[in-house]
Amino acid sequence: MVKLKIYIFRHGQTTFNRDGRFTGWLDTKLTPLGIKQARTIARKLKNKKFQIAFHTRHIRTKQTLKHVLKYHPECNTILEDDRMIERNYGDLNGTAHTDFIRKIGQKLYKLEVQGDLIHDLTEKDKKEVKKFLGVEEYELIHRGYNVPPPHGESFAMVETRVKSFIKYLISLMKKSKVSVAISASGNSIRLFKKILEKASEKQAVQWVIPYDNYYEYTVNA
Repeated sequence: MVKLKIYIFRHGQTTFNRDGRFTGWLDTKLTPLGIKQARTIARKLKNKKFQIAFHTRHIRTKQTLKHVLKYHPECNTILEDDRMIERNYGDLNGTAHTDFIRKIGQKLYKLEVQGDLIHDLTEKDKKEVKKFLGVEEYELIHRGYNVPPPHGESFAMVETRVKSFIKYLISLMKKSKVSVAISASGNSIRLFKKILEKASEKQAVQWVIPYDNYYEYTVNA
């Protein structure tokens, strides 16, 4: 039996991440800090081996992967797959967190539709939201897991496409006997991790996906 490896990591901080905006399917480049984070991931993966690498169409995942690949001449195949792209926030793509929070304070907030979006705010912004909602209501915000924001994706919809990617990925790895690296976005990784670790919805939405580290999984072939 051969033990193959999956190394999956989030892109470094982007200009939208820095400025507190929902990025979604909009394209945005890494900040100087994001480049440092990408280099940190690259150093941590320096002694790992993989033959295939994935990124999405977004430049942030390509930029991050570029730094990682500097240490991996053995990786001779690079593939693009948008099943691992960031969650689409629909009408909220590009919206500032401060505007989102202001609507909560004005009671223009639909918890059953957009509640789980709070999990993608910064820790500072989450504390601001809790002031308006109260602790009990705040703890129930994952209820929106199956309901998308207007013209966007729910977590459940992201999970469906990520599950399709995982099925394809494992088949590819076993057939070709290769290990892989994946440069992706926070919410796609959140659902990737949920599926492989058989975690609950509540657990998944509460995870913080780091900018400067990676997750490792083993596939037996």
